[in-house]
Amino acid sequence: MKNSKYPLLKNEDDLNEEQLNKLIQVKNVSPILKEMHELKEKITTKEMNWYTGVFKLGMWLWRAKKYFPNSNSTIIRWFDEIIAYFDNRTTSGAVEGINNKLKLIKRSAYGFINFHNFQIRCLLNWHFNC
Repeated sequence: MKNSKYPLLKNEDDLNEEQLNKLIQVKNVSPILKEMHELKEKITTKEMNWYTGVFKLGMWLWRAKKYFPNSNSTIIRWFDEIIAYFDNRTTSGAVEGINNKLKLIKRSAYGFINFHNFQIRCLLNWHFNC
């Protein structure tokens, strides 16, 4: 089981030969980890339309509730947002990146005298005209 974290977490297509052998060993030792890894591999979004995505995600949630109870409830809570991905193939990654950058600027802005200075720092970060 030692050094088996990355072979279990990485996509099976991206594993090198050593990691693939390690994954096979782990699957032979633990049938539960084998099932969990196979479920993880099945949740990929390879060229699915909306209908197929909803169906496959529903089937995955039904099979995975035993092994991933916390993830299962989170996916159910965010089901509409997750399914929206299949409409346009867009994610909130860009918005999350902007929010993260703003938080970093805010943390460094404790010495700013007023809000206008914070606003200018944020706008300069993305090269907007002030």
